[in-house]
Amino acid sequence: MSRSDETPRLPVADAKAVRRAVRQLMTEDSAAVCGMLLLTCLAALAGAAGPWLLGRIVTRVESGDLSVSGVDGLAAAVLGFSVARLLLTRWARGLSHRFGERALARLREEVVDRTLALPGRIADGVSTGDLVTRATLDVSTVAATLRNAAPDIFIAGVQVVFVFAAVFLLDPLLGLCSMVGLPLVWGVSRWYLARSRDAYLAEGAASGEVSEILDSTAHGARTIEAYGLGELRDGALDRAVDTTYRAAMRTLSLRTVLFPVTEFAHTLPMALVLLVGGIGYLDGAVPLGVVVAGGLYMWQLVDPLDQMLFWVEQLQRSGASFARIKGVGLVSQTTDAPVPVPVDDLIEVKGAGYSYLPGHEVLKDVELRVRPGERLAVVGRSGAGKSTLGKLLAGMDAPDTGHILVGGVPVADLAAAGALGNRIVLITQQHHVFVGTLRDNMTMAAPDADDEAVLAALRAVEADWVAELPEGLDTPLGSGGVELGPAQAQQLTLARVHLADPHTLILDEATALLDPTTARRAERAVAAVRSDRTVIAIAHRLQTAHDADRVAVMESGRIVELGTHDELVGAGGPYADLWRSWNGGS
Repeated sequence: MSRSDETPRLPVADAKAVRRAVRQLMTEDSAAVCGMLLLTCLAALAGAAGPWLLGRIVTRVESGDLSVSGVDGLAAAVLGFSVARLLLTRWARGLSHRFGERALARLREEVVDRTLALPGRIADGVSTGDLVTRATLDVSTVAATLRNAAPDIFIAGVQVVFVFAAVFLLDPLLGLCSMVGLPLVWGVSRWYLARSRDAYLAEGAASGEVSEILDSTAHGARTIEAYGLGELRDGALDRAVDTTYRAAMRTLSLRTVLFPVTEFAHTLPMALVLLVGGIGYLDGAVPLGVVVAGGLYMWQLVDPLDQMLFWVEQLQRSGASFARIKGVGLVSQTTDAPVPVPVDDLIEVKGAGYSYLPGHEVLKDVELRVRPGERLAVVGRSGAGKSTLGKLLAGMDAPDTGHILVGGVPVADLAAAGALGNRIVLITQQHHVFVGTLRDNMTMAAPDADDEAVLAALRAVEADWVAELPEGLDTPLGSGGVELGPAQAQQLTLARVHLADPHTLILDEATALLDPTTARRAERAVAAVRSDRTVIAIAHRLQTAHDADRVAVMESGRIVELGTHDELVGAGGPYADLWRSWNGGS
């Protein structure tokens, strides 16, 4: 069984939620939607005028009451309406494309915001491939719809409505003939839509599984090679690809029914209009011009119906992708509700409990008060719950029981409302160097910082290697530029935090890759930026605890000791045992 088979997946929004989200996209840019509708209606009216005028020419020429100059005048009018339709359609399409790009920009920002707002237990547990597929492939699918399919379908739909109305006004009997294919379209569309959503969701999930297996295999390539697991991983990938193939064949089988039936459904009315109109003309009931105009209207239906048929698969595929994207928001911790402003920077943990899986508590009844400006060290053996406590203190998730407050306000509520800002910053062992210059990597934490402030922050963490960069702060970093080592990346991260100047800094073994002397200096430098800064250091190096104002000792998810280094060593409890072990038993 592959790892992705056992990994939980993010939820998928239901059809009602998707419809509500689509309406929201439209109402957020209602001016553009109204403009598109107006221009498209005008273009459809201009398009409907041409066949009517041509029919008038035929009727009046047949009756002999139209001169050559009259024919020229009506032909010029046909040409004028055709040009007007061309220009109006062009403007409508341009407006719709701009609407699509703006909607896509909002959607991309929402995906990033919702992904960053995922609760810790969800982010750690879900399939990486599922999340990556939603943020890349699904967004690209919706992007194609917003850029191309949605504008074309919108314009085509309006044109179809106006053409049907024009045929009915021309002759009610021909109007009925023009709509004879609608029951077929209605029936096959209901059949297709009832099956396609689940089919495309399954195809998207299968693609996510392939991405997950490829991602985990690439990251664990050395381990797979060392333990001879290549055939096992190949087998898992083969099964995932086979599932993807079957899902793709399922959607293909649906399209092989939809396309032929709808193609027949919009060819049949043309034949009926010409047949019934021809019989009516021979019987003297329908003028020749009406038959000609009706045939031209049916010809006008071909292009918009073909456009709708061409894009219907993309629309359904993007609907499934949109549901998967919106599913991320179902578990994200975001809120638009106002939250109170913290009265101060006092951090309080009151009876906090937390579990990643039901029935497996990682934290149990944790009680803690961290005063503003205090340096607190959290120590304990691996698995004691130190890192989990750090994540909760930073607002990455809310406790299952109890409360974690800053200035009397729940930290998780501040984070969900986007009001936490730089008040509390968590720094872990995982550091990221963004593609861009050194200046770009630094000023993302403080956009208004000048070069002197940037260099001062780098000096504070003893990043002496900056002086050796070929272009100084303008040196490109990351792919295609200077590749920083793990220790240098840590220093860059600490300098970035130094520049951001948060009030409370949580260091979760953030200096683990630095040598002990440099690590202590870096921690002191960051802590000394402001005399009232609160620093909570989660570390295995007990020298950090020795330098702290107080030490919290964790065992089995609880804080079992709290005091100064000297007090805890003198007490002879768990901390004293850790200290003796760290110092070689002396």
